[in-house]
Amino acid sequence: MQIVSSEALAAVLAALPDNPRIVISGNAATPAAAVAVIDAALERYTIHALNAAPGTAPERPGVTAETCFVGAGMRRHPALAYVPSRLSLVPRLFQGPLPPDAVVVHCAPARDGQLSLGIECNILPAAIEACRARSGRIIAVINDQMPYTFGDAQLPVDVIDYAIEVSAPLPQVPPAAPDDDSTRIGALVAARVPDGATLQAGIGAIPDATIGQLGTHKGLRIWTETFSDGVLALDRAGAMDEHQPLTTSFLLGTRELYDWVDGNKRVRMMRTERTNDPSLIALQRSMTSINTALEIDLFGQANASRIKARIYSGFGGQTDFIVGALHSPGGAAYMALRSWHPKANVSTIVPLVDEPVTSFQQSAVVTENGVAELWGYTQQAQARHLIRDAAHPDVRDELWEEAAELGLA
Repeated sequence: MQIVSSEALAAVLAALPDNPRIVISGNAATPAAAVAVIDAALERYTIHALNAAPGTAPERPGVTAETCFVGAGMRRHPALAYVPSRLSLVPRLFQGPLPPDAVVVHCAPARDGQLSLGIECNILPAAIEACRARSGRIIAVINDQMPYTFGDAQLPVDVIDYAIEVSAPLPQVPPAAPDDDSTRIGALVAARVPDGATLQAGIGAIPDATIGQLGTHKGLRIWTETFSDGVLALDRAGAMDEHQPLTTSFLLGTRELYDWVDGNKRVRMMRTERTNDPSLIALQRSMTSINTALEIDLFGQANASRIKARIYSGFGGQTDFIVGALHSPGGAAYMALRSWHPKANVSTIVPLVDEPVTSFQQSAVVTENGVAELWGYTQQAQARHLIRDAAHPDVRDELWEEAAELGLA
C-alpha cells in the first residue's frame, strides 16, 4: 500500500481505461474525499454504489450513476443506470456484466497489518476480488474516525494499491421518533416475535419502531444486512443473546453506534453474498424478517421499488430474507406498513399492483389496523384478511368490489 497525495491519486485515476467503472463504498461510508478527486481527474466515468448518499455521483455530463439499489444520491440523477438484482446476487455481477476497473473503499486505520471496511462491508469484498482479477486498482480512503470492525470487513494492507488519509466525521442517520401508527404497527409485530428469535429488520421508521418494542424480550439474535441504534438499545436492555455475534453487512446510525461497534468483536461484518444467502438465513433460529413496502395487493404481492414506474429503491435484500425466513424452523416474514400513504394520500392496500413486484408470499401483513394472515391460506382467504384486518376503513368497500372482479370474493 502506497500513501499518496490527492494529486498523485488523480494521476493514478487518469491512467484508468476510458469511462472506467469505479465501485465505491455506499450508504454512510461514501469516500467523499476520493469522489472529489475522481470527478476532477476524469471526464467520463461510471460510479457504482449501493444506496448512495447525496454527493456520491456528480450530476454533470460524462458521469453515469450505476446501482442495484437506488439511494437519495442517485434517485434523480439524469444518467441513472439501475441494474435490477437481488442483493445476494450483486457480487456475481462484478464477475460478469459489471466488471470494475477500480474500487475505492472507506477504511479505518490498520491494526496488526489489516485495515477495516468499518461500517460498510456489503458488496465491497466481491468488488475488490473481481477488480484484482483483472488487474484493476484498489484505492483506500483511510479515516481515523471510521470505526474498526471485524469479520469480512478486515482487509490486508497489501490488497490496497494506493491510499489517501483523511480525518472526517461520518454521516449520522439518527432513528426517527415513531409516530402513533408506527408505534402501533411495531407493537403488533413485536407481539408475534418469540424470545430467542433471530431478527432482520429493513430500513425505515416502521422496522425501527418494531425493534424499539422488543426491549423486554430475551435471547434475541441478529442476522441482517443492516442494523442501527435500535440494536444497541436492545443490547443495553438485556434483550440480546450475549453469547452470539451480531451479524450484519453494513451499519447506519449515530456516532454513539459507531463508537460502540469500534473494536467490538461481538459485531461480525459479513459480505453480502453470505448475509443475504437464503440458505444461510434459513439456518438461523426462528428467523424473523421485518420489512416494509410502498403497496401490497390482494394477492399478497408487494411493491417496494417503484412509484409510477420510476425506480425508487430496488429489490434490496427483501426477497432474500423472506425466502430464508420462511425456510427457517419457527421463522416468519412480516410486511409492515401504514394502511394509508400520507404523502400520496392513497391506500397502500390495492386491488392489483401495477408496478413490478418486489416480493410476495409473506407470513402476514401488518398495518395499524391489525394483522392480515397470509401464509397457508387460500388466495380468497388472503384477500379477505387483507381487506378486513389490514386495509384502511375508507377503502374496504371498494376493495371488496375489486376482489369480486378478481375472483377473490
